[in-house]
Amino acid sequence: MQSESLTKTSIGIRINCHSIITEIECIEARIVMFLDLVRRRKSVRDFLDIPVEREKIGMCLEAARLAPSACNSQPWKFIVVDDRQLKNRLCNAAFGGIYSINSFCKTAPVIVVVVSEKSKFLARIGGMFRGTKYYLIDIGIAIEHFVLQAEDLDLGTCWIGWFNEGAIKPILNIPAHEKADILIALGYYDKEKLRSEHDREPMDKIASFNSY
Repeated sequence: MQSESLTKTSIGIRINCHSIITEIECIEARIVMFLDLVRRRKSVRDFLDIPVEREKIGMCLEAARLAPSACNSQPWKFIVVDDRQLKNRLCNAAFGGIYSINSFCKTAPVIVVVVSEKSKFLARIGGMFRGTKYYLIDIGIAIEHFVLQAEDLDLGTCWIGWFNEGAIKPILNIPAHEKADILIALGYYDKEKLRSEHDREPMDKIASFNSY
């Protein structure tokens, strides 16, 4: 009986150890997968003429919706423009003249306009005291959620901050007092034609422990 008990105990220990090792391996795999996703994601400036499924767009929007924000203000509105004629009008208005450097966005089948909404009172007061525009941090987090989910779905994206904001507002019925801070170009792309990104700074230049 004692021998049988020891056998059962040793089996239990082996099973438990196996479970722990498997869990650790799973955690390590998830870390590698996430870093791989972050490394894969690059700004796309040449899109394929292929419509993007609304189901996939919805998944990107859901990722953005779940983003954290100061005082849970969620100060954003995502306007998805996937109607070809409307998108072309929008791009012609947004990227004319001095903004034409970003006219490559015309090749994207989808343009997402990110409008900054008013933050909650405490977030605004805190921002005034700190001299920090928390709403810009908030929409930045939400957009990064959006573009990472897009990459996971094999969709390319490019953040755009240089565009004719005043010209696009009437096209999308955006009230004059609202601020359209960012556009996101979204669509499928040819990964073999993707240009390499700029080099990133080494870790010891952008991070430190316990002191500046």
